Amino acid sequence: MGEAVANVARRINATMEDGLDTLDLSDCNLIGFPDGVLKMIRSCADRIHKITLANNKLKNLGEKFFTMFSQLRELDLQGNMLTKLPDAIAGMQHLISIDLSNNNFSVFPEQLTNVHTLQNINMSGNQISEVPWERVCAMSSLSAVDLRSNPLSSSPNGSQKFTLLT
Repeated sequence: MGEAVANVARRINATMEDGLDTLDLSDCNLIGFPDGVLKMIRSCADRIHKITLANNKLKNLGEKFFTMFSQLRELDLQGNMLTKLPDAIAGMQHLISIDLSNNNFSVFPEQLTNVHTLQNINMSGNQISEVPWERVCAMSSLSAVDLRSNPLSSSPNGSQKFTLLT
């Protein structure tokens, strides 16, 4: 446990000290995004454009995470245990790519349809059967949606402007 905490602290310090725009906390056995991390990184949160939290044990991310990192362009949450997203994700008006593959979603997170800048959504390897196709197809910036390895019960009616992988 102590080594895992030290590893997270080292990665955060490297991001802050080197003025990086990327925070990589993948493979850190995180079960949540620690409030302590939010406090440590508050001063440089606006310049972080990519966060990778892949292959942890996250069950949820709180509203604070999404309000603090409002300038994010890329968010990688693949390989966790997420089942839903907070409403605050709708405020991520710079987000262009989100990877939610290999989680535990059974429902497509409709909050994503309110992020008008999203270009790429990866939801492969979940348990999604229903997708709000009308809302997804109305997303003007969307270029690709990956829904492979999901038990989808429907597909979009008519044509869509984005690449759909199923």
